[in-house]
Amino acid sequence: MATDLLKDEEVKALIIKAQHDDQHARSYLVEKNKRLVWSIVNRYKHRGYESEDLFQMGSIGLIKAIDKFDLSYDVKFSTYAVPMIIGEIQRFLRDDGAIKVSRSLKELALKSHHAREKIIKEKGEAPTFSELAEVLEVSVEHIMEAEEAVRRPQSIYESIYESDGQAIVCLDKLTSEPKDIIQHLMLTDGVNRLAEREKIIIYLRYFKDYTQMEVAKRLAISQVQVSRLEKKSLQLLKQYLTQGV
Repeated sequence: MATDLLKDEEVKALIIKAQHDDQHARSYLVEKNKRLVWSIVNRYKHRGYESEDLFQMGSIGLIKAIDKFDLSYDVKFSTYAVPMIIGEIQRFLRDDGAIKVSRSLKELALKSHHAREKIIKEKGEAPTFSELAEVLEVSVEHIMEAEEAVRRPQSIYESIYESDGQAIVCLDKLTSEPKDIIQHLMLTDGVNRLAEREKIIIYLRYFKDYTQMEVAKRLAISQVQVSRLEKKSLQLLKQYLTQGV
């Protein structure tokens, strides 16, 4: 895995910086973990989706793992990140109707629910995934996959209210005209120059037609933050397109 190229101390130092809004550290961690994301994407490569789309979804899970990883955990970062990467890809496929939940996953999700309720009743607090995995004698990854698979999907077409009351338009919808194709290529190059989180926001908003609210839920940030980062990114993209990338 890509994190093997970094010592544990280096990974922890980068995570601390990333969690304090150091975009360079976050982007560096994402870059060093690309192989980890691709290794998971390859499990889904026969689902009829572009691998790059699945990679972008997996990258969202990776960024969430970077932002939420607790350094007191007695686990490697990659071990913590894998279920989150899988979860984002699974959610994307499920939202798009590509996932048919197997009987075994449904049964495991039901067992997990019953085990969770029993532990809450006995201990007065919700169990961790590790505790559920131990009780049910399965892996943490399997527990998370089962619960994620049966969770009700959130519509990506949910109507929202833009913070400033105005919709943001990014080159409108691109057509097949030669001029638009050139602009599309230039925009793609420009997007690649953005910081990792801004890149994903633009990708979801204007290449996948997600609402700001849906993007906020994907990235575990507020809709206001999405709006602010989106505006900043659009200004940069406009500058790139004007100057030429």
